[in-house]
Amino acid sequence: MNKPFNQHWTKQHASDLYGVDDWGAGYFGISDKGLLTVSSNNTASTRDVPLLQIMQDVKERGLDAPVLLRFEDLLEQQICRLNDAFNAAIAASGYKGEYRGVFPIKVNQQCHVIEEIAEVGARYGHGLEAGSKAELIIALAHIESKEANIVCNGYKDQEFIDLGLQARKIGYSCFFVLETPTELPIILERSRALGIKPLIGVRVKLASVVGGHWNATSGDRSIFGLSIAQLVDVVDQLKTEGMLDCLQLLHYHLGSQIPNIRDIRNGVVEACQVYMDLVREGAAMGFLDLGGGLAVDYDGSKTNYIHSKNYTLDEYCADIVDVVISTLDPENITHPTIITESGRATIAYSSVLVFNVLDVASYTPGSLPSAIPETEHQLIHNLKETLEHISVKNLQECYNDGLFYRDEVRELFKRGQINLRSRSLAENLFLVILERIIEVAEDAPRAPKEIRKLREHLSDIYYCNFSLFQSLPDVWAIDQIFPIVPIHRLDEAPTREAIIADITCDCDGRIDRFTSINNPKTSLPLHPLIEGQEYYIGVFLVGAYQETLGDLHNLFGDTNVASVRFNEDGSYEFADEIEGDSIADVLSYVEYNPQNLREKFRKIAERAVKQGRISASERQTIMKAFSASMQGYTYYEKE
Repeated sequence: MNKPFNQHWTKQHASDLYGVDDWGAGYFGISDKGLLTVSSNNTASTRDVPLLQIMQDVKERGLDAPVLLRFEDLLEQQICRLNDAFNAAIAASGYKGEYRGVFPIKVNQQCHVIEEIAEVGARYGHGLEAGSKAELIIALAHIESKEANIVCNGYKDQEFIDLGLQARKIGYSCFFVLETPTELPIILERSRALGIKPLIGVRVKLASVVGGHWNATSGDRSIFGLSIAQLVDVVDQLKTEGMLDCLQLLHYHLGSQIPNIRDIRNGVVEACQVYMDLVREGAAMGFLDLGGGLAVDYDGSKTNYIHSKNYTLDEYCADIVDVVISTLDPENITHPTIITESGRATIAYSSVLVFNVLDVASYTPGSLPSAIPETEHQLIHNLKETLEHISVKNLQECYNDGLFYRDEVRELFKRGQINLRSRSLAENLFLVILERIIEVAEDAPRAPKEIRKLREHLSDIYYCNFSLFQSLPDVWAIDQIFPIVPIHRLDEAPTREAIIADITCDCDGRIDRFTSINNPKTSLPLHPLIEGQEYYIGVFLVGAYQETLGDLHNLFGDTNVASVRFNEDGSYEFADEIEGDSIADVLSYVEYNPQNLREKFRKIAERAVKQGRISASERQTIMKAFSASMQGYTYYEKE
């Protein structure tokens, strides 16, 4: 549907319409020429670079749309912002502990991303969180700062534990976080066998429940972590083994995107109570890991809506530090090192998916005859009369009448009482009625809600050159909303309302929910295509999870495959057997060279020999464990 604008269109109108200033976090803006820009900041200057220019440069290098643009600068700035905000809160409050963040590798395992995080994070002692053996190998090959932590979550088999213990011997601060009570005996047995004391953490299920998309990880029914009773049993087992001094970290995780700061504070309060009692039990402690939860404001509303957040980064950090101080100080408990596993907020801004529009299906009516032939059915004449009597006062009535007459014509067509041309005329008349109602509704002071929604119901379909399932799986799987904006022509008023369809020929391959300050919209204002010119659309804040979630979440690769065939007598046979991916396989899928990883780790191990941490023969054993893990299956292996 055409959308009228009664005012001169400016870039501010475009920014308001698409919310760029609200969700862009200072990284994205609109130029005077109507181009969407990304801000490249460094110590020398700040430059706003048009995404259209970048796309043109990409095309000159032989890469066509769709293209995922990664901005390393934005990733660096987010790491710095997070650490600087916590350090400022610590300094302002007189907190006696430190902040040491870790990035969860599962959020984006791509090689260049992890290399950037490790390099920038080294300035702050910012570590990595590993939830699988493959991710632990990545962490060991990239963390060199002795101040940085490696936090091992997820279910851990003997091979996983052996590798972590060997890393501990080299000098890594590598924590095994217990997800279930059954992990502790394995850790204790391998610790005795290798003669290496582990660093142990416990993940506790808090009673606190949060709002948001991922709140299933909070509360008593969370599938991860230990109940309070199980936590007490772990403490007792460690006491019996004389290894309570190994318990140094308390971990909890309430959700990936927590929109309400009150929920965050409540979680910290409860966790601090658990932490204090572990100290009283005699555990060494020293680290409080708050997990993830730092939200991204996808819609820019700055509210506690599930796609937003009602707090700033500074408020988030200050509130956490304040709660820990106010809870622990009255009991004279030493302030712990605070760890957060902020993945989404760290990486989301740094990636933008850009694709071009291939075609448009429009619901624009065809031409109407100057007069309706007398021979046409009375229902078609009724539609023409409805069109002629539309006014501000009868919008709802005319809409109801038009809908009734149109539907009656369709029923007659099904019974063979109206032919194809007559039905076509009726359909076109009805579309013209809707266009006229929408036009008149612009002047109606209080148009009915059903009328206000008509523009969205008649939206065009823009067919775009991308796969929703490959590039934006969260849109399909969990109705995640991302900011979507044309990256050029923003100095023109968009006159079409549209939904977006991908090229997968799958009925689910569509986007029909879009960001808005108030409520998600079911259509997106776009510009009409110009023949011979590309029209580019950008999807923003897609750095978290979207690149590998569908295929390689947590770097778990393809499983082993057994093809079963049934025989006529009811028996069956294995027609084919295919081995699943090794860790080396899946690492290569995300741009790692397994041999380069081995060489990086060999140099780190050799450095440990020179430092006297291990002997040359021990280095050989550790390298064998590393190489064996590379060839291992990505899933849990029983001995």
